[in-house]
Amino acid sequence: MEIPAPVLKNMDRTIQSYEDSAREYNAIVAGHRPPEIVDALRRMMQLVPAGGTVLEIGSGSGQDADFIESLGGVVRRTDAAQAFLDLQAERGKKGELLNVVTDALGGPYGAILAMAVLIHVDREQVAPVLSKVFDALEPGGVFLAGMRIGEGETNGDYQTVYWAKDRFAEALEAAGLRLQWDTEWIGRKDVRWAGFLACRPPE
Repeated sequence: MEIPAPVLKNMDRTIQSYEDSAREYNAIVAGHRPPEIVDALRRMMQLVPAGGTVLEIGSGSGQDADFIESLGGVVRRTDAAQAFLDLQAERGKKGELLNVVTDALGGPYGAILAMAVLIHVDREQVAPVLSKVFDALEPGGVFLAGMRIGEGETNGDYQTVYWAKDRFAEALEAAGLRLQWDTEWIGRKDVRWAGFLACRPPE
């Protein structure tokens, strides 16, 4: 499916904004993972078979990947911004460029993780992305996503799309992913977040 030019333009602007601010962003979030995210990552890893690989979409500075590895997981770290991969490389962590909208995801994986990533994906592109996630998971594999909860979107330096919690749950189900668990928390600047843990049904 061809991606409309305005969608690509917004996406490129968002990626460039992260390229320009990766170190500043890292300084803000380093060492400050909300307990709700830590709990969600633990829940995800409880469903990943030993030796299963986790694809992390949008690794950023790599904190979640570090935590997953501390639990014994194997992570394929990816990000659409080279600046984040460079930050991780400085401490010996290897990552790859990957744009969840335009690139193939590979696989199959035991789990796919996308925390605060699909908030930057155009609303009309989320269904195709979730379809790719489904296809990239092993049967019984799990998907963990963190989304901003609300209405509308912003289109400044960072395109940010807000979702009603039930609407995103419906999008997961429409892609064939069965919602297993969800949670909510309040992040920085009083932003409402929700975590969704879903699975590809076993065959």
